[in-house]
Amino acid sequence: MKKGFRIIQSSTGVSPYIWTLFAILPFYFIFQWSTTVEMVTGIILSIFFFISYRFAFISKGWVRYFWTSILIIISVIMSSFFTYVYFAFFLAYLIGNFQNKAAFISFYTIHLVSSAIAFNINFVTPHDLFIKQLPFIVIILISVIFLPLNIKSRKKRELLEEQLAFANKRIADLIVQEERQRIARDLHDTLGQKLSLIGLKSDLARKIIEKDPEKARSELKDIQQTARMALNEVRKLVSNMRGIRLKEEICHVKEIFEAAGIAIIIDGDYVLSKVPLFVENILSMCLKEAVTNVVKHSQATKCHISINQTYKEITIIIEDNGIGINSDELNDRGNGLLGMKERLEFVNGNLKIESNNGVKVIIQIPNGVKQGE
Repeated sequence: MKKGFRIIQSSTGVSPYIWTLFAILPFYFIFQWSTTVEMVTGIILSIFFFISYRFAFISKGWVRYFWTSILIIISVIMSSFFTYVYFAFFLAYLIGNFQNKAAFISFYTIHLVSSAIAFNINFVTPHDLFIKQLPFIVIILISVIFLPLNIKSRKKRELLEEQLAFANKRIADLIVQEERQRIARDLHDTLGQKLSLIGLKSDLARKIIEKDPEKARSELKDIQQTARMALNEVRKLVSNMRGIRLKEEICHVKEIFEAAGIAIIIDGDYVLSKVPLFVENILSMCLKEAVTNVVKHSQATKCHISINQTYKEITIIIEDNGIGINSDELNDRGNGLLGMKERLEFVNGNLKIESNNGVKVIIQIPNGVKQGE
């Protein structure tokens, strides 16, 4: 749908009624002036101000700065000679939208100084109209000081929010891409070899079924066993692909430690609040890998798991009293530590490992990673 022609942008952050009031006010004060020449001059300057204001908004680069300079001149004239100060409010909003830092500082300073001078002129030679609108003049002066800074800060915050949203979407895309690659590797490793074996044994059985039926039956039996193994591995792969909540994984962890004869202490609330499933799935898989290492390699008799969620991050600490780990084992892919690091990197997470009278694994993920559509 085509947007209509508007003098003021829709994202002003100020009620349209206030903007309308400020746009009507100059004509009200113009008709309070005594001479016809002053009234005609005021009307012409007001109309020219609003036309220039529109051009300043739709222009870019030096053209915008040219129109802004014209607006400052009109505002100073109206304030100094006709006691109309409300155009300074329009200018404060316009300057606050400048993206160039040098231009913002320059025009903010010029506008502030020129407005202060114009206001002081009216204080030195007070006019009845100026005295009557003194409370509003104070409000306008405060707006000239703080409105551009507030708008500049808001624009910067919006830009940072957009960058954060883009970064989160990029993270989600990378996670999807990595998960596809992992699924492709798992399918190749689990099914590719076994299907090739089934194909070879099927050809062999077909060739020898008449010459050596007993050997053919043995090959068919091997094919049956291989097919069952492939089916079980596919089921396991599909099960691992399903999103696992941390609460479910904790139940499995308790069962594993109980079977291994390792005492387990779990602190914290493992029902996480407002955490995307894919983040909780990564936490669950990392916890599972860490627990597997404790059971297989640590020779520990006790393990302590601590889970803590703050507004900044989610932290899981797995600490055992086993034999520890050396630097060579840290780089060994067999223990899954590098895989844990790679998974955590996709959600800006961090993995720390400390070895002192056992192993302490610290898993940290920022609390706020969003999943893309």
